[in-house]
Amino acid sequence: MGSSAETAVSKASTAFETVGPAIALLDAQGMVVGWSQAAQRLVGYSAAEVVGRSAGALLVATDDRAKASHAAQESTLRGRWSDLAQVRHRDGRIIDLRLCVSSLSGKDGRDWWVVWATDKASLPPWQAEPLLATLPLPSRLPIGVVIRDTHLRCIQVNDIQGSKDGIPPPQRLGRRLTEAAPGTDAETMEAVMHRVLESGDPAMDVDYQAFLPANVRSNRILTASFFRLDDAQGRALGVCVVSVDVTDSRRARERLTILGEASRRIGTTLDVMQTGQELADLAVPFLADYATVDLAESVPLGEEPLAHLGPQDGHIPAFRRAGLASIHPGTPESLFARGEPVFVPPISPFTNVLRSGKSHFEPILDTSPGTWLDHQDAARAEKIRKHAMHSLMVVPIHARGAVLGVAVFVRTKDPRPFEKDDLLLAEELVSWAALALDNARQYVRERSAALALQRLLLPHRATGGSAADVAWRYLPADSHHGIGGDWFDVIPLSGARVALVVGDVVGHGINAAAKMGQLRTAMRTLADMDMPPDEVLSRLDEQVIRLTEAEADPRHPATTTMAATCLYVVYDPITRTCTMARAGHPPPAIIDPHGHVTFPDLPTGAPLGLALGPFESATFELAEGSVLALYTDGLIEARDQDISAGMNRLRAALARPHLTLDDLCSSTVDTLRAKPPSDDVTLLLAQTRSLSADQVASWQFPSDPAVAGRARTLATRQLTQWGLEHLSEPTELIVSELVTNAIIHGNGDCNSDRTIGLRLIRHEMLTCEVSDAGHSHPLLRHPRTTDEHGRGLFLVTQLSRRWGTRHIPDGKLTWADQQLPASA
Repeated sequence: MGSSAETAVSKASTAFETVGPAIALLDAQGMVVGWSQAAQRLVGYSAAEVVGRSAGALLVATDDRAKASHAAQESTLRGRWSDLAQVRHRDGRIIDLRLCVSSLSGKDGRDWWVVWATDKASLPPWQAEPLLATLPLPSRLPIGVVIRDTHLRCIQVNDIQGSKDGIPPPQRLGRRLTEAAPGTDAETMEAVMHRVLESGDPAMDVDYQAFLPANVRSNRILTASFFRLDDAQGRALGVCVVSVDVTDSRRARERLTILGEASRRIGTTLDVMQTGQELADLAVPFLADYATVDLAESVPLGEEPLAHLGPQDGHIPAFRRAGLASIHPGTPESLFARGEPVFVPPISPFTNVLRSGKSHFEPILDTSPGTWLDHQDAARAEKIRKHAMHSLMVVPIHARGAVLGVAVFVRTKDPRPFEKDDLLLAEELVSWAALALDNARQYVRERSAALALQRLLLPHRATGGSAADVAWRYLPADSHHGIGGDWFDVIPLSGARVALVVGDVVGHGINAAAKMGQLRTAMRTLADMDMPPDEVLSRLDEQVIRLTEAEADPRHPATTTMAATCLYVVYDPITRTCTMARAGHPPPAIIDPHGHVTFPDLPTGAPLGLALGPFESATFELAEGSVLALYTDGLIEARDQDISAGMNRLRAALARPHLTLDDLCSSTVDTLRAKPPSDDVTLLLAQTRSLSADQVASWQFPSDPAVAGRARTLATRQLTQWGLEHLSEPTELIVSELVTNAIIHGNGDCNSDRTIGLRLIRHEMLTCEVSDAGHSHPLLRHPRTTDEHGRGLFLVTQLSRRWGTRHIPDGKLTWADQQLPASA
């Protein structure tokens, strides 16, 4: 029979579970001897009108009567016949029916016939397919029929019934069901028969198990429908029991249910160990009594590599146990606990599956002496015998052409051996788990790479120098999207100042981490140029746009985007002023020395990469000991709350002046972060310091070449007061060159009243600053031996640790740092 026919047969058998057919009982001559109420409802004739008459008289077409007569007289295929036929209703109309006829055998040797009919118009279209009509009944509708008298004794049965429920005809005929097959199912069915005899109402779809011997492990599920048969006087003649084997369809439904559960219960997280446990939990008890999931070394578990463990008692550590489940508490069947390495013999079904990638199917587990168990795995053999493991399946976990591990399914208490359908189901379940495991594996790899890149790019020993004490916390996201693009930095600037940066690249994963690295590098470069915060963000915005254009696909330029938010703060410990600008980033929090928390009114600015500038700066004066809190939105965002609610929670968490800076950072993050965090969380705290008056000395001079000598003298005197006499000579040279350059090149607007400013700052460095009204930056030259000028900045470079220039409101400032000894 072809596949189309098999499909039709399956549909027909399934339909019989739910369709209540009309039943008629015929003798060997085709005379009606029993008639059901469903038959009366179908064709309109009562039992009194048809019992004792020929059933063929109800057929309209001559051909239909001929077919029925031929099937009865020739007894071909034991008289089974099925076809579409036309029957005349009592009211005269013609109805199309599907008729199924099967012969019955009785104890007295007489052959009877049972006919069940259904209205073609009431059936779905597939039941009227021509294909069904061309198929022989035994192949198409394996339906068992039993006729019982009013005492429920079997008087007629067809040959199919015995092959389905396991009761041979000699054991059945003349006996009640409770006599032929004592048990609870038999009692239940007899109770149903009594109700049908009394009421006349049919009973449909009563499930029962085949009455097989106890030593037969396989069992079948049947569903029975019960119909009362009436004689010509309308009295109960007996009960017709029609049974259909629904084992395959019920098991198919169970498998579909399990697969539906698999899509819901397997792969709920990106944790490979959790996924392995979910597979084991689903398999028990649906499919097996005991199940394990063992993952190979190709799956990163964050544990010591299996290859480093070495053999143990001649066994190799091939797997690590990720999932474990049993119908018995404590899983006593297992030799290894969850998370432990699994040692197996070099030659075993487990290693064979790992090498071949094909399932091992052993419906009857061979535990006889001389197998691999006795020779190489006595401990496992003892477990198998002790817990009566009798059926085994070992299924490889495949993904992307690699075997990630094996899933083992065992039956102990369930007496049925695994069947091929069970293996197919196990492989389907494992394929679900393999997909989830592969996703988790890829996620772990990408997340590890992104974390490594991010940790490499983020500061390791950030310090605020003389300007501030700093503390920070960075927590990567714990979601399937991967880590985000958060970054922060603490950048020392000239003049004892410090820059604080917190940013967030839109997106997740390794791409976001790489873009974060690009922006952090660009930010450090711009910060070293000593530009104001608003200009730094403007230049960074241009850089983001250039990076986007460089990565764009020429064919689809609009598909490549790169956006980020950023907050840039510069704090000056001499003036205690803080200048800040932001690009679409949450504003900082300022905690005064008494613990009062405020969020300054700071222009928002557009996110970077959108070319929606310009940006604006704002300057605030801070009390010494104030704390600046810079953070990313992962700290304050919640799915079910507005952003203002998160900022209020942040305000409350930061209002703890009794805590140290590091403790305040930890407690704030612990209080506010989501569990698990769906986005990166970054918090940077900076407690401000100020330089005392005796750490700064400044002077103003007229723009006259003669003042260079006085500037050197004042600087030397100040160094003596600070106990830095050993730096007098290089400092005199630096001061002389910077002041001279300012007088010669700092023309400004040519105002004769212009002055030159000199300032010395003693902090972690000795800083010399010279300011003038000019706006042109000095350039370092490499003079030839014959040049009379151009050696000044070259000399400053040699004498200082570093030097530079920055713009100030009324000109420019050139500075040079010298390293102080550790005791200064």
